[in-house]
Amino acid sequence: MVEIPLDSILSPTPAGFRSGFVALVGRPNVGKSTLLNQLVGEKVAITSPVAQTTRNRLRAILTTECSQLVLVDTPGIHKPHHLLGERLVKTARNSIGEVDVVLALMDGSEPMGRGDQFVLDLLQSIRQPVVIGLNKQDMIAEEQREELIASYSEALPEAPLLPFSALTGDGCSALVEALGERLPEGPMLYPKDTVSDQPENLLLGELIREQVLHHTREEVPHSVAVQIERVVEDGPRTAILATVMVERSSQKGILIGRKGSMLKEIGSGARLQMQKLIDGPVYLELFVKVVPHWRQKPGRLAELGYRGE
Repeated sequence: MVEIPLDSILSPTPAGFRSGFVALVGRPNVGKSTLLNQLVGEKVAITSPVAQTTRNRLRAILTTECSQLVLVDTPGIHKPHHLLGERLVKTARNSIGEVDVVLALMDGSEPMGRGDQFVLDLLQSIRQPVVIGLNKQDMIAEEQREELIASYSEALPEAPLLPFSALTGDGCSALVEALGERLPEGPMLYPKDTVSDQPENLLLGELIREQVLHHTREEVPHSVAVQIERVVEDGPRTAILATVMVERSSQKGILIGRKGSMLKEIGSGARLQMQKLIDGPVYLELFVKVVPHWRQKPGRLAELGYRGE
């Protein structure tokens, strides 16, 4: 169930103003998180080349003169191989039924594949309007564009196709306009300067996990979870204690690195991003803990916030 903050004191909105929730759905690595950050102009979702980067159902808020879009970034829809994967896909599917508009995000730099078809098949019978966004237009030559767009045109004939680039921002204004036009009329759901409603601890943990994704390879990224243990205001700086969980001792060794070099690099990168989020100096202390098979344990997944809701 989508919750709207009740303690917001909102100013009157103009006649004809539209507001509502927009789910971003698609297979892994089509650029949902990059688009989210591009649209709101701030980093509210982590990005990386690793599939299944997004695990939580993140919400960002974009307010224009005509509309307010609450953008729900969902985990990529894929064939799950463990309980965590099952819960991530369930989270994405549940989001579809709780929003006003669905943005089906595709990698428009390549022809439509079986994974894209699977996503669009899920949307065939829903009641909400669907917009198909063809991302990564910056990666293709002009003469390829028409042919690639045509490969998606028959999949969901009633849905408009909008090519754009989440990386450069080209075409994003038209995409926002198309989504806003399909929202119901209504007042702002959040104060107009709000860009995200995520708990601070979730955002902090994601910034650490992003650095792990950027600095490690093989099986390590998928086996990592981050838990913020403590956040303390320590004079002018914020002290943060976090635990990075892995499933095997070998993964712990990789994360720590020779004489702690890898963990130091991860912590340094995360701290720089945290200082932008908090707007002040940060002291970050990281610990690595082995929790065998945590992705298969319902209690541990619930504790980390992966409930499949």
